[in-house]
Amino acid sequence: MEMVSAARLRRAEQRIEALRPYARGIRLMTRRAVHAAEHIPGMPMLEDRENVQNVGIIAVTADRGLAGAFNSQIIRAANRRRQELRADGVEVHFFAVGRRGVSSLRFRGFEIEGEYTGFTDRPGFANARDVAQDVITGYADEKLDRVEIIFNHYESPLVQTVRLNVLLPIQAMEEVLRVEAGQEEEGEDGQRALWIYEPDPEEILRRLVTDFLEISVYRALLESTASEHGARMTAMRNASENASELIEDYTLEMNRQRQAEITQEIMEVVAGAEGLR
Repeated sequence: MEMVSAARLRRAEQRIEALRPYARGIRLMTRRAVHAAEHIPGMPMLEDRENVQNVGIIAVTADRGLAGAFNSQIIRAANRRRQELRADGVEVHFFAVGRRGVSSLRFRGFEIEGEYTGFTDRPGFANARDVAQDVITGYADEKLDRVEIIFNHYESPLVQTVRLNVLLPIQAMEEVLRVEAGQEEEGEDGQRALWIYEPDPEEILRRLVTDFLEISVYRALLESTASEHGARMTAMRNASENASELIEDYTLEMNRQRQAEITQEIMEVVAGAEGLR
């Protein structure tokens, strides 16, 4: 399992590296279009709800276990976030990705609005679109006032960090977009002056926001997949090392017991011989 995870991890890393520039680009384009638009078009995804009563949380886990704390730390983070929101009088609606997340949340008695399983080891863009469309529909129908996603961000095979990102409303991601844009923006005023929009920014926003959200979900799924393979590879390596240590310890203990039994038998023979004299 360690070798299989190592091979899958390499492919997952390549998919992340291929997606990151595109995701960064579409996020930067969306942010610039928001700034350039004189009148934000009447789209539900661009509406910032003042009174937040219902929050959707997408918890991204795996379909399989044997990956150390990979799944459990997502469940703990989701439950912790739920408690924080419930303390403020906010109702939480879960959207669970992965069989482990579905079973764990259901075991805790939480209602699940959406279940998405069977693809976590190799997610496709269509899977991300299914998840995104469900939360978009919920937000447009005003069943959700805010949407967040919790997933494992891939740092290295040994390190996966839990992240919580806001997906909806789009404006809530302003700081995230600013950080991710990083050095690509040399100055907003100068950059804005260099951009000519055709059609106008408002029309572009109508096309971009849905793609933007789907790409954000897709990136989270890919990050989670790489984290899963890295966590499983590390967990299986640790399991193999622990098993080897146990074998050595038990072999030593067995030899000690065997030696003690042999010594005891020799002593009994010697005692019997002494008694015949």
